[in-house]
Amino acid sequence: MSLAVVHTRALIGIRSVPVQVEVHLSGGLPSLSIVGLPEAAVRESKDRVRAAIQNSQFEFPARRITVNLAPADLPKEGGRYDLPIALGILIASGQLKTEKLEQLECVGELALGGALRPIHGILPTAIGTAESGRTLVFPADNFAEASLAEPCALCPCEHLLSLCEHLARPEGLPIAQGSHNEPASFSFATDFCDVKGQYQAKRALEVAAAGSHNLLMIGPPGTGKSMLATRLPTIMPPLTNAEAISTAAVRSISSEAFDVGQWQARPFRSPHHTASGVALVGGGSNPRPGEISLANNGILFLDELPEFDRRVLDVLREPMETGTITISRAARQAEFPARFQLVAAMNPCPCGYHGDSETACRCSPDQRQRYLGKVSGPLLDRIDLHVEVGRVEHAQLQKPDANAETSTTVRTRVMAARKIQLARAGKLNAQLSPSEIDCFCSLQPEESRLLESAVKRIGLSARGYHRILKTARTIADLGGSDPILSSHLGEAIAYRSLDRVLH
Repeated sequence: MSLAVVHTRALIGIRSVPVQVEVHLSGGLPSLSIVGLPEAAVRESKDRVRAAIQNSQFEFPARRITVNLAPADLPKEGGRYDLPIALGILIASGQLKTEKLEQLECVGELALGGALRPIHGILPTAIGTAESGRTLVFPADNFAEASLAEPCALCPCEHLLSLCEHLARPEGLPIAQGSHNEPASFSFATDFCDVKGQYQAKRALEVAAAGSHNLLMIGPPGTGKSMLATRLPTIMPPLTNAEAISTAAVRSISSEAFDVGQWQARPFRSPHHTASGVALVGGGSNPRPGEISLANNGILFLDELPEFDRRVLDVLREPMETGTITISRAARQAEFPARFQLVAAMNPCPCGYHGDSETACRCSPDQRQRYLGKVSGPLLDRIDLHVEVGRVEHAQLQKPDANAETSTTVRTRVMAARKIQLARAGKLNAQLSPSEIDCFCSLQPEESRLLESAVKRIGLSARGYHRILKTARTIADLGGSDPILSSHLGEAIAYRSLDRVLH
């Protein structure tokens, strides 16, 4: 036959869409043309495919070869189409005979010698292949990542020649099974008990971890704000399978290394304050995920918050509410998950020592107000907890802290509180909708009067009002209390006491 069709997949965001590679051989001057909106890496595949076929002991046909990547209006990029193009040429030229092609989907970049090199985005590809009921043929180096997409039938291959040998045999391809059902074992190099003192800040981190609330820490330099933030993942439960797959899919399509051994660990992203808006939310002509998507189901830590460009910070507002980010370009549109927990740290003034007991502040009131004004009110309104992190006495630093709790102890309470929330509403408290707040965060008359008084005194918005209720609900869950008591509500209000200063 002079026509062959091989199934493969393209990536749009974290979705994989079916693509058919149609290869046709005809008379005329020898040539190879690729159509169907191929980008530079796809157009260059003709040279890789020719060398790989010849070095795999096959003959490259001296005919006019047309390769069509359908659908034609979908942009194609990357080296993932090398393998299906090579198989299509071998089948169309009669050098490879197989009846199994309809049950396969093939992806992989070819080396000039015919070896298969790993590609990005194998996990979303494997998930899409599993939904189609086909078997995925892919580079062997991607096996650990592809095995997360159970129950996908997998066929990892190392070389074009060995793949063709298996296709020509009656017994067919060897099918491998994934092995990610075993819980991932990972440990942390840091622990919550490393932080001496700072009991109020550690309590705020526990509340934030229990309800997935956003947190802002304010204090002079060297008081432990970054140290506290980096230990937040140690008190959070591991990702569920669904969360881990969603998070791993984003990491799979990025340019960063994917560590399968840490696939259930919550991501912790800490971009520098010089990061652009595109670096945070993602973008590019071929949209790629940004820091907020790489922090999906994990933590986005922004140190020195006012040093970020205000316009950069304001792009966080919508995804903080929706949990997704849509990147729109003229040629395409891609949606990425962005269910992150924001943890931020900042100094109280430009010099950093306003209110410090040991170092005098050199900033005027106007300078301090301009510094705080770099962070917009709408963004601060979306941060549930504001906590002051003061200086720890030197004497306290020199002796062991007998009251310090380990991350394991705190994580046990956090997991118990999360279990209560999931059983009650099917989601964490920070994700409750207004109607669910009315249902699950109702107050008694005394608590209602307390909250009304606080709202008038601090000048909270409707969003701030709801966030106090959700925080109080989390504090009650940590204490194992069904009703929200005045003590729970008072603590939640205390975490918003800086609203008037910051605004």
